[in-house]
Amino acid sequence: MVEAPRCEFILGGQKSGKSRLAEARARDWLSAHALHRAVLLATGWPGDDEMRERIQRHRRERAARVPGLVTVEEPRALADALRRESTPSTMVVVDCLTMWLTQAVMPPPGVPAVDDVPAVCEDLCRVLTELPGPVVLVGNEIGLGVIPLGAEVRRFVDALGWLNQQVARMAQRVTLMVAGCPLVIKEGRS
Repeated sequence: MVEAPRCEFILGGQKSGKSRLAEARARDWLSAHALHRAVLLATGWPGDDEMRERIQRHRRERAARVPGLVTVEEPRALADALRRESTPSTMVVVDCLTMWLTQAVMPPPGVPAVDDVPAVCEDLCRVLTELPGPVVLVGNEIGLGVIPLGAEVRRFVDALGWLNQQVARMAQRVTLMVAGCPLVIKEGRS
């Protein structure tokens, strides 16, 4: 039987291997028991042709790597989707928190911004503690670079740093991906 932590947070830079590790967790979960399910909540917004193609490519590649992993597109209502999809026998993978928060703070044209981002983030963290099944969250660690010039981007970086800290605090396992190598930075406590 696969012993999955109730909540794992995998973070790192772009193309660091975060999603592949999350997929491996789902693959292990699915292979551990015939009754296990795995659902990936994809938070990417298909706002232009390049992003639509990227989303389709990710779907195809993910399906080949992890047969049985069900993908649900959920760019906005993440807490509701987690409540809906989580069961004791279902692992939910969220890929990724950074895209979700981006769309809340700096939404695509024609989509309203979230009025109270801290409240939405707090609701998400509360839901994560209440889920009946395991969850694997993917997110970017973007606070290691230069300080952005624009106030809007600085607010986003601050909001993401706060969200990452909150999720890491409550997660039983936190894994930092660097160049495809996982580094477990927290294990077994929340």
